[in-house]
Amino acid sequence: MQDNFYRAFEDKHRGSRELIKERLKVYLPFIEPFKQIYQSDDIKALDLGCGRGEWLELLRDNDLEAFGVDLDENMLSACRERNLNVIHTDALDFLKQTPDNSFIVVSGFHIAEHLPFDVLKQLVKESLRVLKPAGLLILETPNPENISVGTVNFWIDPTHIRPFSPQLLSFLVEYYGFYRNKILRLQEPKELLNNKNISISDIFFNVSPDYSIVAQKEAQRENLILFDEVFSKNYGINLSYLTNLYNKNQESKLLQLYNLNLNWQQTISSLTDEL
Repeated sequence: MQDNFYRAFEDKHRGSRELIKERLKVYLPFIEPFKQIYQSDDIKALDLGCGRGEWLELLRDNDLEAFGVDLDENMLSACRERNLNVIHTDALDFLKQTPDNSFIVVSGFHIAEHLPFDVLKQLVKESLRVLKPAGLLILETPNPENISVGTVNFWIDPTHIRPFSPQLLSFLVEYYGFYRNKILRLQEPKELLNNKNISISDIFFNVSPDYSIVAQKEAQRENLILFDEVFSKNYGINLSYLTNLYNKNQESKLLQLYNLNLNWQQTISSLTDEL
């Protein structure tokens, strides 16, 4: 879509630049350890399907050099307005022409669902090759564990091909040789994390609507250790967690009703005996 349709679509349905940049800050702790491993000239990131450039801008705000590629000139114009380093080209073609060990990060935010699976496999393989030791591949995509996303919201975008489950993307990066990977479930209502009174509506709508795979290339152990803390954390809410919590709540309510009924029966029985 080379008219302005897709940029207008993104502006309406993806959210404002400020909102997206705020959401992307979740990845900054994964980036910080590179400053202890590499010289500043070697800390370079590549964003595939960079769109309006929110991630590129966030990286620049944090003193990292970043490059973006995209096929939509109208989207790239938003990057050029902010003097971001972008190229109009195909993501996979660019990766294939990139030398080994070039970047500390290769990212693709909401690009996987636009690609045929064979292309996605090649993208993962090429990303591993062009990453420096300990480098990260970040792939963020809609989360089909969220029932509303998987059945309705995902299909609002006419360029989406298919959703990918977290288990599939996790296996994909593992299969092609990444040392480890972490699933980050994202954008769930924060108040839900401490809410034990789960409703049916929560199950349908409030599982984390997005997730990402953060996959790391093998490196010397002393460098990998620097990332252990961020890889050990839990991120977001999955469907199993909410359904299990909902079931426990229902069981608790049924038990309360049972005990209440039992108490009433005992009270009535005592009154009857007294009469």
